[in-house]
Amino acid sequence: MLEPGIKGKEEVKVTKENTAKALGSGELDVFATPAMVALMEKTAWKSVAAEVGEGNGTVGTLLNISHLSASPLGANIVCESELVEVKGRELIFKVKAFDEKGLIGEGEHRRFVVNNEKFQTKANNKLN
Repeated sequence: MLEPGIKGKEEVKVTKENTAKALGSGELDVFATPAMVALMEKTAWKSVAAEVGEGNGTVGTLLNISHLSASPLGANIVCESELVEVKGRELIFKVKAFDEKGLIGEGEHRRFVVNNEKFQTKANNKLN
């Protein structure tokens, strides 16, 4: 059941593939903001995936985050999410990311519960 308090946790290592240089968000070999955003979405999504019902999923609709500190190649990144509010089909999460030295990013992430088949069909119909 979707209720506030559901928590998630995911981890990644900073590699050449998830740096700002590789993802086109800058010139440096540091953990890219787009990689942190993707990790935050993944952490929230996976935390509630088993609770949304057969044939349903969630889609991200809003991210309001701050990337506070750079993380170098080789750093371990841990992301934590907590479902803080449920408004019908809208799910509101607090998300935070850390490296070995502390907080590197935080903010709010919103997701909507959708029927996967209906959602995919509607998206595909944009090509018709």
